Amino acid sequence: MLSVLIPIYNYNVVALVQNLHRQLTLANYVFEIICLDDASETAFISKNSQIESLEFTSFIKSTANNGRTKTRQLLCESSKYDWLLFLDADTIPASSTFISEYITAINPENEAVFGGFSYHKSKPSSHYILRWEYGKTKEEVDASIRNTNPYKIIISGNFLIKKSIFKTLNSLIQHKVYGLDNYFGALLKNNKIKVLHINNPVFHLGLEKNEVYLNKLKSAVCTLLLLVKQDKMKTHNNDLLSLFMFLKKNRLNFILSKFYNAFNKQMEHNLCGKTPSINLLQFYRISYMCYVDQNS
Repeated sequence: MLSVLIPIYNYNVVALVQNLHRQLTLANYVFEIICLDDASETAFISKNSQIESLEFTSFIKSTANNGRTKTRQLLCESSKYDWLLFLDADTIPASSTFISEYITAINPENEAVFGGFSYHKSKPSSHYILRWEYGKTKEEVDASIRNTNPYKIIISGNFLIKKSIFKTLNSLIQHKVYGLDNYFGALLKNNKIKVLHINNPVFHLGLEKNEVYLNKLKSAVCTLLLLVKQDKMKTHNNDLLSLFMFLKKNRLNFILSKFYNAFNKQMEHNLCGKTPSINLLQFYRISYMCYVDQNS
């Protein structure tokens, strides 16, 4: 028995829900699909309301914007079954066996299963290229690699988890900020949750414009620093944080802080241009992290 849970904010999920419903029905598996709208614009609520006609499917509308973490908690509490499949609204299964692959993974040996993210091969327009390049380089990773360090690449836009585990861990996340997957990975590791990665991806469709995504990455850096200050990242597998702690320990962080201060506009010109460098993006992130830490 499976509860498929989808938080929504200003996105049309009709195609996603119809795809999932068709696969679940063909699998002859007991299921429910619950979509919770987080106070979207009226036009999106109107479009998405048609999913209510599907059997075993609920469309819940919130009157207040709660953010992704609280919305997921509300979805968890509304669910009936012991296994939860969380999917972001801006995704679509990459294969017709998506549901059957997850059903196969439901067994006592696993407590959380991550299917992974994928991106279409054709490049988007240059205005969206940064998010696509980052996704293709850092997120589209084979399960055999992800399983060598299971708590490192945690993408919560497509994962299966036991309800009791999710309810406990997600309740520990109190912030309404961007970039909490790193913290969720740390919580999984700290609590010794048995994590399995499989090649069962969804396509990520909701690419943000270059400038918007760069600002999101900067917000994620600030989130990471906040979690460090609150002593919540003692156990982690985050490369960016490990590098930052090394630089700070050896008093090299001020050099990168000064570099960011002097050259951030030049770096942003490349990152928001037609051919962004992902290596430069990684350097931009660590230098920005050092800058924020030095000036906060």
